Amino acid sequence: MESGVSSRVLTVPNVLSCIRLLLVPVFLMLLIRGEDATALVVLVIASGTDFLDGYLARALGQVSRLGQLLDPAADRLYIFAALVGLAWREILPWWIVLVVLGRDVFLLVLGIILANVGFGPLPVHQLGKVATFCLFYALPLIMIGQAFPELMWWSQPMGWSFALWGAFLYWWAGVIYAIETVRVIRLPRTAGTRVSDTLEP
Repeated sequence: MESGVSSRVLTVPNVLSCIRLLLVPVFLMLLIRGEDATALVVLVIASGTDFLDGYLARALGQVSRLGQLLDPAADRLYIFAALVGLAWREILPWWIVLVVLGRDVFLLVLGIILANVGFGPLPVHQLGKVATFCLFYALPLIMIGQAFPELMWWSQPMGWSFALWGAFLYWWAGVIYAIETVRVIRLPRTAGTRVSDTLEP
């Protein structure tokens, strides 16, 4: 167990994370129905709880393993919900949805491979964080153009730039994770030990 990270489940930050997760289907339905302004309000509220639960976890000493899992999961679910909602309305092409989803499935496969040889998940790479950041802000920018057409002239180019860079970096990070997976799997054979400098067995 990491220092300062507890196994507690019922904490204030975790409750906020659960609220954020419960808002995902609300956000998706609003987006599919074309209620972009309201969907943006829900997204802002969700982002606020994201900031607040991180702050409270540190301030109250309630950093937990569950919270560390819920936060990135919520971010990915909002990205996926926004992709599906916008693609459903033919604002985004479906290939972007497949690119992002395909990369997450790819990482899931890598995680299964690592688990089968006795290692935990790969540590989050900085490039993966940048890719997630790009996608997380690209989609609201595109939504702003839909909700407020007078702002479309700048929100759409900015949104598409972030989206394309995010999709590219998402897969670039995926390739790095794959290289690291191969390195970790080979490590016991070359070093004669199952201990990795990046993963906990």
